[in-house]
Amino acid sequence: MTTFNLADIPVIETERTILRPHRLADFDAYAAMWADPVVTRFIGQRTREESWQRFLRHGGMWSMIGFGFWAVEEKASGRFIGEGGFHDVKREIVPSIEGIPEAGWALVADAHGRGLASEIVGAFVTWADSRFDGRTVCIIDPRNVASLRVAEKHGYGEIGRTTYHGEPTILLERSGRAGAK
Repeated sequence: MTTFNLADIPVIETERTILRPHRLADFDAYAAMWADPVVTRFIGQRTREESWQRFLRHGGMWSMIGFGFWAVEEKASGRFIGEGGFHDVKREIVPSIEGIPEAGWALVADAHGRGLASEIVGAFVTWADSRFDGRTVCIIDPRNVASLRVAEKHGYGEIGRTTYHGEPTILLERSGRAGAK
């Protein structure tokens, strides 16, 4: 497994975005995103303090396990509009997904409905295809139809239904294509 220093986290460009390491200057926009009920309706809102703790873990994931979340910057404006990537957060969920890269993404409310989630998920699963042997997973609230469509478009298929924090959750899996061009 390759691990990264913060300065070496890969940068991925899509047509309209740049996936890059989180920067301290992103934090206020990050905290505002995670406090927005439109963004968090299927995930759960976070306080500024909870957002700070999560924000700090991004660099740690890259340096400790060799993958993590990227900040998503809109090319046209240069502003922080979300995040996405892979993590392993040791969820207490049955069946266990511990040790399996778990995909996730979130975008600020005014970025919804523009195809940006699909664009960034496509970019980071392509990155993952050449790095991960085996599968990746994601969990999505069954009411989150938009995210389910994005996941399915990028090869995630439902493998089961479970609960997480007492809420119904769909567990999806994607077969890796390590070494794919």
